[in-house]
Amino acid sequence: MHFWISIVLGLSSFGLVAAPASFESAKKVAGRMYSSEKQEFYCGCTIRWQGGKGIPDLNSCGYQVRKNGPRASRIEWEHVMPAQQFGSPLPCWQQGGRKACAANDELFQRMEADLFNLKPAIGEVNGDRAHYRFGLLPSSVSAYGQCPVKIDFQARLVEPRPEIRGDIARIYFYMADKYGITLAKAQQQLFMAWHQQDPVDSAEQQMQQRLAQHMGHANDFVTGKKHWRLNYQPSRFGLTAAVQSDSTAKPAQLSASVVKGNKNSKLYHFSHCSGFRQIAESNQVLFDSELQAQQAGFSLAGNCKAADPGQSGE
Repeated sequence: MHFWISIVLGLSSFGLVAAPASFESAKKVAGRMYSSEKQEFYCGCTIRWQGGKGIPDLNSCGYQVRKNGPRASRIEWEHVMPAQQFGSPLPCWQQGGRKACAANDELFQRMEADLFNLKPAIGEVNGDRAHYRFGLLPSSVSAYGQCPVKIDFQARLVEPRPEIRGDIARIYFYMADKYGITLAKAQQQLFMAWHQQDPVDSAEQQMQQRLAQHMGHANDFVTGKKHWRLNYQPSRFGLTAAVQSDSTAKPAQLSASVVKGNKNSKLYHFSHCSGFRQIAESNQVLFDSELQAQQAGFSLAGNCKAADPGQSGE
């Protein structure tokens, strides 16, 4: 009798609750899941929750508004792996960007709504972070007072505080594993180091368990059942037959390089730009990041613009 009760309880708490199907529904669920969470992700500011919405206490972490006071006064849901990184290789992104994908592509909708990839962040930091990659910025200083996050807008890089670097790494590992998203070698090496330097703590484990009840599965890079290594082969367990048949995307399309250069013109293109696919194979130069392309002497193509920073968060 006790055996069957355990099975029923296990199913009801881990398998029968449907994962959010859209970003809007995910934000509502996340508001409930994080209602007991007292710290904002990037700065560590204290959060006061009201009706599922978070209000940061900026004084609690010495936060200084850089530019956008209204967004600094609210908590937004940050995609740790930006929507551009998991969405730009999809055909829907080429047809109309994030809005087109959110409206028409089931695979993108599931990735955008994945609770493990969402964290409560001060709105201004969420907007400033945009789709920038994570890295180390030893010569930079924070533009947010005592909040330790650093953002280099020219290099399009973000350095998070040490206390969350391992959390970020394990989220990236999870997203890459579940949806078959390619991580550049430099990214993998950075995140593997962060995973070691900032191991899983009890708070991360408890939140993982809470989110798993709604997602129907765990983040096994947090539980320890999976371990990332260089050139890890993703399981792609999020690319179900149903999603693949309904979406115009194929798993291989999620492996597109983020930055591609033309060695003749010395111009580089993002994967959402028209010129990205027009470069002859013999002229292609692939880069791990925009900064790497710039350091190699390449310039951004005139008809290629970065995604709207405001699209990366709420």
